[in-house]
Amino acid sequence: MDRRRPRVCNRAPPPAPRFSRQSGVDRMTTFVLVHGAWHGGWCWRRVSDLLVAQGHRVFAPTLTGLGERSHLLDARIGLDTHIADVVGVIEWERLTDVVLVGHSYGGFIVSGVAEAVGPSLGALVYLDAFMPENGAAMIDGTSQGMRDAIANAPKTGEIALKPYPAAALGVAEADRAWVDGLCTLHPMKTYTDRIALTGAADKVATKLFIRAKGFPSAPFDAVVAKLAADPSWRVEELACGHDAMVADPEGVARILLTV
Repeated sequence: MDRRRPRVCNRAPPPAPRFSRQSGVDRMTTFVLVHGAWHGGWCWRRVSDLLVAQGHRVFAPTLTGLGERSHLLDARIGLDTHIADVVGVIEWERLTDVVLVGHSYGGFIVSGVAEAVGPSLGALVYLDAFMPENGAAMIDGTSQGMRDAIANAPKTGEIALKPYPAAALGVAEADRAWVDGLCTLHPMKTYTDRIALTGAADKVATKLFIRAKGFPSAPFDAVVAKLAADPSWRVEELACGHDAMVADPEGVARILLTV
């Protein structure tokens, strides 16, 4: 297995768009932003900067074995590890009334976090993310290529999954070198672990799903169709690709501020 450090792109990410301060934003909100597979806290930088500029607090933890923590990659890293990463931030920072946001694979993580610290959450946001039911696993909805890699792991000795290229995620050409250069292998066990849920996420007062319509996805479209009939959920759309926090940070930040 190739466990070398990822090739780091020397070109800094292009700056986020200008974002005028909105009148009426008179209360500091605490955001915890959870990245998806292969990414790290770095992918939220543009959104974080916009939210901080508005006077809010932002935490964007990197999950174990990824990003700047890729040196910790290990076969034992599973869903519980990543859920504990985020729970730890909320508990150790003594955060309350948190707007918890999960992107893509991060939907599994925020669902698990809600089970552990539900009363600390003021809002739960799924950004083009998986919304698991009790007993679900990422492998259930992943591509055939990923399932084949997982099935062959006992023979190949692989413990992690290789990232999709940024282009496949709808990342603009100007950002692809940056994203590809920072994405890392993703712990394979997190795709086969099954999550245990009791419905704690449903008890969070404010719930929002943001669909990135520039990324074709039948599973995400099915979630939107399901939530449309549930008055306890709000659904918003962006026209960008799957990595919305990279492609349209201004749109993501603006929606989050309405939460």
